[in-house]
Amino acid sequence: MIRPSEDLALYRAEMAEWPGSGQLLPWQEYRRDWVRANDACRLDILDRLGSAGPLPSRDLPDTCEVPWKSTGWTNNRNVTQMLEFMVVRGEVAIAGRGGRDRLWDLATRVYPDDQVVPVDEAVRTRDERRLRALGIARARGPECPVEPMDVSEAGEPAVVEGVKGTWRVDPTLLGQPFSGRAALLSPFDRLIHDRKRTLELFGFDYQLEMYKPAAKRRWGYFALPILYADQLVGKLDATADRKAGVLRIDAIHQDIPFTKTMTAAIDREIKDLSHWLELDLTLPR
Repeated sequence: MIRPSEDLALYRAEMAEWPGSGQLLPWQEYRRDWVRANDACRLDILDRLGSAGPLPSRDLPDTCEVPWKSTGWTNNRNVTQMLEFMVVRGEVAIAGRGGRDRLWDLATRVYPDDQVVPVDEAVRTRDERRLRALGIARARGPECPVEPMDVSEAGEPAVVEGVKGTWRVDPTLLGQPFSGRAALLSPFDRLIHDRKRTLELFGFDYQLEMYKPAAKRRWGYFALPILYADQLVGKLDATADRKAGVLRIDAIHQDIPFTKTMTAAIDREIKDLSHWLELDLTLPR
């Protein structure tokens, strides 16, 4: 997540309560127990950063006694996993980058010295901001790390015809004039990050397929959702080939038929993307 530095005051009280208050879920207990089992490693990292930070993760000691277990790419990556938990504990922070490496340092050297907002007030403010950004969101949703997908009691209740669940809307957005545009979205954009919400509200079926075997992909390794006006209209399958110096367009999947106006606007976005990446554009034959 990328957050404005002034918003950190809305998270610091919750960081101090990590892994959470009240009855913990199994995944929260597992993380708590792993950090406790490797507390010596956590302290070693803090000591090293205190004396020599900021540093990339490869320069930090792995003295974990219990390896991190995962079926994915984090398996046995003890230092990087510990750093992620130390971030949400409010102990370390990313101070910058050296090339593609994140540089870690003590949070006290990185975070602004703003007054910490109490947990209840902070959660309420974050719910309101999340709803403002999404427009409409679930009142309740499954617990998830980093950033919730629901908004609790923020806004006003709403019913979505044909869709189950309790929803909330931001009433300040109702009746406001809307001016849309074309945009290529990141697969992690919060508009489409909740895949179930995206399908239920917008009828847009999308999954990030980089983890699937190539033969089972419908849209591509890292396809970008295409937004046009108030609709999600397709996916862009493109490859940034740095060695060849090109942005190769492998396919443009149209969920609905593109008009000439839509095509022209989306083509401009693709050209802007290649310009931003500083790559020449190669279109499919």
